[in-house]
Amino acid sequence: MSAPLSRGSTLVKGWSPGFLVKLVLMAIVDALGVFAILAAWGEESYGILAAMLALLVVANWAYFSKRALPLKYILPGLAFLLVFQVYVVAYTGYVAFTNYGDGHNSTKEHAVAALLAQNERRVEGSPASPLTVVAQGDALGFAIVSDDGDVLAGTAEQPLEEVDDAGVDGDRATDVPGYEVLDRASVLERQQEVTALRVPVSDDPNDGSLRTQDARTGYVFLPSLVYDEAADTLTDTVSGTVYTPDDNGLFEAEDGTTLPVGWRVVVGFENFLTAFGDDRYATPFLKILIWTFAFAVLSVGTTFLLGLFLAITFNDVRLRGRKIYRTLLILPYAIPGFLAALLWSGLLNKSFGFINQVLLGGAAIPWLTDPWLAKLAVLGVNLWLGFPYMFLICTGALQSLPGDVLEAAKIDGAGRWRTWRSITLPLLLVSTAPLLISSFAFNFNNFTLIYMLTNGGPRFTDASVPLGHTDILISMVYSISGIDGSAPKNYGLASALSIVIFLIVATISALAFRRTRSLEEIA
Repeated sequence: MSAPLSRGSTLVKGWSPGFLVKLVLMAIVDALGVFAILAAWGEESYGILAAMLALLVVANWAYFSKRALPLKYILPGLAFLLVFQVYVVAYTGYVAFTNYGDGHNSTKEHAVAALLAQNERRVEGSPASPLTVVAQGDALGFAIVSDDGDVLAGTAEQPLEEVDDAGVDGDRATDVPGYEVLDRASVLERQQEVTALRVPVSDDPNDGSLRTQDARTGYVFLPSLVYDEAADTLTDTVSGTVYTPDDNGLFEAEDGTTLPVGWRVVVGFENFLTAFGDDRYATPFLKILIWTFAFAVLSVGTTFLLGLFLAITFNDVRLRGRKIYRTLLILPYAIPGFLAALLWSGLLNKSFGFINQVLLGGAAIPWLTDPWLAKLAVLGVNLWLGFPYMFLICTGALQSLPGDVLEAAKIDGAGRWRTWRSITLPLLLVSTAPLLISSFAFNFNNFTLIYMLTNGGPRFTDASVPLGHTDILISMVYSISGIDGSAPKNYGLASALSIVIFLIVATISALAFRRTRSLEEIA
């Protein structure tokens, strides 16, 4: 009887509540993973597909294998590291060597399709057809009545074809089986989609496409460019000009003219050469680089010194109400940084700010519009935002100093200054130096403060790109990328500058960490 009981107990143990919870969680993870794989397959992102598949296989093996116990604990962090750090850095590096940006957003096939769609002309003598906007699921379509009284309907993927048993009112289709006839309100909601829609007249692309501008009348358009897949050329049917692909991802004619839509290609170090060799970017880049270093160093220095001074002051046991003072001092740290910077932007407003109007009696000091005052304002606001953090870490470091060492120095006759310089400060730097390095890296990329307080302004008057005196490298990258619409999108150049920032911060951090090792000998 003992053997069956043993097998039964083992079976029950194998399906314990913990195992069931793990099974459910892994089922959810697998479902999300399969969804991501299918989405990557649909977008033809085969690199992401392979990575997701590998992560799913490793995850299932790790959590259902008894030999992968350590991996169970490190796999989530490792997966997030690969997805949000390694992949991002690798993709940024790839984009830095391409011409990705306005006019070069996709593949060559997409560029050809866009050029053919954008370069169209109305078929000469083609009649104006009363048109009805219809929908088949999420896909929009058009329905027209032919000269024979038949109703023809189609979508962008399905050419016009006859629909049986359709309803007609005069010369306009009112009921189209298999389609939903959209009312005027629905058409207006999707107006941009309607005007951009092209419904092929037949399976032959040379017959043209049906288009409309007012959602009521349709015209047949033919492309004025013809693509020869064998020769890989585009020919203008009106002028006869032949365009061939060049090394820059554009179709170019013999006279040097190019078509406006291109595709992504690898351009080597061209973006880096542009950043350092093109006067439009090189001149402001040097100014911004110097200011970025000054901003990061001064921010760390001022916040650390003020935080250290306050920590020393409120670490004195003779001071009453220390807990209340400490609580008040960390209040700026409790306010979200972006909100605090936005508030200071209003306080420092030249015409209506509280500082000028109330504290300075109506003065019109251009805190945010004068180059030097704007930099001073940025440093001052960052000091207000950053000193509570330094105050906290310095207070903790001072309270953790060994009392016997300080007492021994006092017995040996060391004065307060000597004890501070030779014992307290070195021991303090042992614990705070890594945090100072991380603070430098943070301020080197403190995009939120710059964007919310000054938006990089005031602008350079001698630069043709939208950059300003308080821009740091990371905000320069944001402006050059064109995401905010202030300049044409240039993701390749922005990625190249991001790589430069990464190398600068990594090099300085590595050197600083090596330097701090000498402090460990004191501890």
